[in-house]
Amino acid sequence: MNKKILSLIIAAIPATMPAQTAIDAYQLSRSDLRGTARFMSMGGAFGALGGDLSTLTQNPGGIGVYRKSEIGFTLDIDMQASKSSTPLYTGKSDQTRAYVNNIGYIGSMNTGSELMPVFNWGFSYGRAASFDRRYHGRADMNGSLSDYIAGYTTAEGWRSEDLAGDPDGTNYFANGGAPWLSILAYNSYAINNIPGFDDRYAGLWGNGTYGESGFDVEEKGYIDEYAINFGGYFSNTVYWGIGFGITDIDYKQYTYYTEDMQNAQIPVEDADGNVVASTPAGHAGGFGLDSRKHISGTGFNFKAGLIVRPINELRLGFAVHTPTYYNLQENSDGIIDYGYGYTDGKLKPGYSGTPVDYREWKLRTPWRLMASAAVVLGTQGLISMDYEYRPYQNMSMRYDNGDEYTDGNNDIKNYYQSSNIIRLGGEWRVTNNLSLRAGYAYETSPTRSELTRPDTDVMIYTSNPYDTGTTPSYTLDNTTQYITCGIGYRYKSFYADAAYVHKARKSQYSAFTPYNGYAEPYTADIKENNNNIVLSVGFKF
Repeated sequence: MNKKILSLIIAAIPATMPAQTAIDAYQLSRSDLRGTARFMSMGGAFGALGGDLSTLTQNPGGIGVYRKSEIGFTLDIDMQASKSSTPLYTGKSDQTRAYVNNIGYIGSMNTGSELMPVFNWGFSYGRAASFDRRYHGRADMNGSLSDYIAGYTTAEGWRSEDLAGDPDGTNYFANGGAPWLSILAYNSYAINNIPGFDDRYAGLWGNGTYGESGFDVEEKGYIDEYAINFGGYFSNTVYWGIGFGITDIDYKQYTYYTEDMQNAQIPVEDADGNVVASTPAGHAGGFGLDSRKHISGTGFNFKAGLIVRPINELRLGFAVHTPTYYNLQENSDGIIDYGYGYTDGKLKPGYSGTPVDYREWKLRTPWRLMASAAVVLGTQGLISMDYEYRPYQNMSMRYDNGDEYTDGNNDIKNYYQSSNIIRLGGEWRVTNNLSLRAGYAYETSPTRSELTRPDTDVMIYTSNPYDTGTTPSYTLDNTTQYITCGIGYRYKSFYADAAYVHKARKSQYSAFTPYNGYAEPYTADIKENNNNIVLSVGFKF
């Protein structure tokens, strides 16, 4: 069998084929604690308070609290640190980013009506989420990715001619649509035919094989939201607001996974000149899988909210956010580079690459429901609390033509669950001009617990046969918490606020998913400890 080293191809593949996964749906549906410095310094617990530019994207009823117009600007300096831990290695990564967190304007108009004396409107830009993070690590291998690929390639009955492509070594899609990761592994000699069979494969791992693998993951991007809100109040008791949000999303992921093995089943030529898997005989070698993905698009949502003040000391807030409905574009590609050691030196290093794939698809994020309460302590202080419910299992994906992506939506229900968010905040006015603030927020895990158990038998799909991204690894988020504090200064119509925000998030990285015992992947514990310095200035007039 004559195999060729593949060159990268630029190709268009029919957009009717699925590419999106449940992992993508969650990544694009989450949000961070972001807004003005006052909002963030109180843990985002503003659902029953209002009177802040951040309420336009939280509880729109907060716009009804305004009596004057306002314009404001917020800068966020985000110092990110992550640590990945395996029994072999602890890897640390650091980076610093600066964002414009919020720009907003509130207009207020007296109506002359006794029933609704004020009508307010507002416009704001805000960063809802940042995808920026990096982590890397190494671990002793319990099995090889090549055996994982060989296992499902054999189980699905793909023949060697399906993986080798046309005689010119280019057109694989026309040969039955075999999985791209199988095609890459076959043409980089990571999986090879078992002698005598053209539809059975062996990976590089065998009895006596040992080695070390490594991973390097970088994510970049953001979710930005542009909000338009309207609101007012009735009888100085009920404050209402409605809002329309337009979201802009851009997400990039780069993953590089490597394996270096000793005593491996490195392929050799048999007597007929065919390349087949060998038995371990002191062979050494390895490969690296480089996967890239870029998702971008726009979406829209609606929000409505109320704040009720039954007595002067108590305020109650309620808000509902519809799902955000996204139209998304995605492109991806993957490469395997390889090098295997031989005494005869017959097999030279090389690489195998996929086309660059382009697709369009649709995403519906979960509903968001909020209930809040705040106690006002005279003219000097306040304490507030928010509860938010996000049913991530209700996310939904569709093809570009609007048809439901049933398999992917079933995966969403198998992987994710509802997340509960508690936010607490307090403010104390030290003088007429100076205030101190503190807050805390906690978000329960959106991931079903059985997915992170060592003995899990749940198959995690990170790509599909037509996805050229070829990313077998995945990261599952666990709990997230924020500890916050800040200070505020007021002088006539001018204000300046500063906040410090510490974010701690736990996640679990897996090199690939278990597949019927064909290979045992390793996992790494990921801990993020980000620190934000947030500065806001503005005027009320």
